[in-house]
Amino acid sequence: MKPSRLLIAAVVLAGLSAALWWSNKKEDEKNKKAPEDKTPKILMLSQANISGMEIKKRSGEDTVLSRSDSGVWSITAPKAYPADQLAVETIVGASTNLSASRLLDENVTDIAGYGLAPAAVQVDFKMKDGKTTTLLIGDSNPAGNAVYAKVAGDGRLFLMDTSSKTTFDKETKDLRDKRLLTFDQDKATRVELTAKKETIEFGRINQTDWQILKPKPLRADGFAVEELVRKLKEANMDLSVAEDDAKKAVASFASATPVATVKITDPGGIQTIEIRKLTKDKEDNYYAKSSVVDGVHKVSKDLGTGVDKSLDDFRNKKVFDFGFSDPTKVDFKDGPKSASYVKSGDKWTSNGKTMDSTTIQALVDKLRDLSASKFVDTGFATPQVEITVVSHDGKRTEKVQIAPGTGGKFIARREGEAAMYEIEGNSIAEMRGVAADVKEESSRPADSKKK
Repeated sequence: MKPSRLLIAAVVLAGLSAALWWSNKKEDEKNKKAPEDKTPKILMLSQANISGMEIKKRSGEDTVLSRSDSGVWSITAPKAYPADQLAVETIVGASTNLSASRLLDENVTDIAGYGLAPAAVQVDFKMKDGKTTTLLIGDSNPAGNAVYAKVAGDGRLFLMDTSSKTTFDKETKDLRDKRLLTFDQDKATRVELTAKKETIEFGRINQTDWQILKPKPLRADGFAVEELVRKLKEANMDLSVAEDDAKKAVASFASATPVATVKITDPGGIQTIEIRKLTKDKEDNYYAKSSVVDGVHKVSKDLGTGVDKSLDDFRNKKVFDFGFSDPTKVDFKDGPKSASYVKSGDKWTSNGKTMDSTTIQALVDKLRDLSASKFVDTGFATPQVEITVVSHDGKRTEKVQIAPGTGGKFIARREGEAAMYEIEGNSIAEMRGVAADVKEESSRPADSKKK
């Protein structure tokens, strides 16, 4: 082939390659584009521009809501109530992209025939510019799987999923803030519980740890205190009761037996709730009165039993505090026998000898799980076992002495604490057995040489 023809062929081939590359590039860009949403849209409002709403129902009272400059929603009619922000924002969010399952008519004339005059549910969205957009939701279609809907002033008639109707079909009680206490759970610093004829005060140490401050300083079970705080945070009024029953709640509270009074403190101040129990026909009913909302409200049994606690319910029954932190040193003395184990990296040593990590871990686990069966104030005599655990990178040292008690049980005492812990005898026997089983690491046999 002549050089000129070879050059021409090369140019043509390069051109075809470039064209193919460009075609593939455009196709890739086309595929990357999101598919166009062709679902008919009933409503597409700007969420930030909605300043108020009025929900009108064909049967039932109207609800008027207003949004403050800071974005907080409140109910202004039929009475003034704090609003459930999440419930209201669900309605607002739905209005920003409300889709229809089908467009029925481009210019409907008889809307009454679809239950739209008057509408089953009418929602007036009031905008910051003074304009109002009205959503009309009517009756169900013959199949019963959708409802008719349109926007006032827009001739189009739509079919909309019944689930969308549920979003807008709300009453005042559905949109009220049902919380009896509004404190910030993560920022609560003090809890005072008066129950069972005693007052207990808790102080927060950190995010998960609490200390018992009253009636005297004691170690607290952080999980138990956090559970109490959670139940208080989730304490809601029961708005599903009939109006007559709601009125009876006031009389029931007056005659009911006091269960507990709780005061909880966060940066916003102190909030108080008083809970009482009334037993009728062998059924326990609980009622609450809060400093946050007016009136007396029926509350769940879970809340009632959750605050009906004594001091021992909140005390830390674990003898050691190191928890899930790996100790770096364990000293174990049982009568005349004593041993000291030090951890460096992944290895445990004792008197320069490498110890079997499995047997050491068994001892650590047993110490971690050592718990009291109950608390006692007296009975500690001559200790038989003394244990020191260093943990948290050497920052925490716990010393515990264990002495024989009565009835085959033992009593433990932590250094620096007046509290004493009664422990079952089998727990101490298991701990002693595990401590006795700690051994040196087995040396590996030398590899046999191949002949």
